[in-house]
Amino acid sequence: MDSTFERIVEILRTQCDLDPSIPITLETTFKDIDLDSLDVVEIALQCEDEFGIEIDVEEPPKTMSEFVDLVESLMD
Repeated sequence: MDSTFERIVEILRTQCDLDPSIPITLETTFKDIDLDSLDVVEIALQCEDEFGIEIDVEEPPKTMSEFVDLVESLMD
């Protein structure tokens, strides 16, 4: 099974039509890959469906690491 990070990156690349050559690491910020707040909301909604959780996007995470931590904390 893919890690949470890998699953989120796949959702991100699909939802935002990101070029596969763009590197995404745990330190990557949404700003680094030119995503706006609407993109983050759309990714959060996709992750809710994928992981069976509810994400509060009032205070969206800034890095992939923060986003992965948030998703994993909600899956516990």
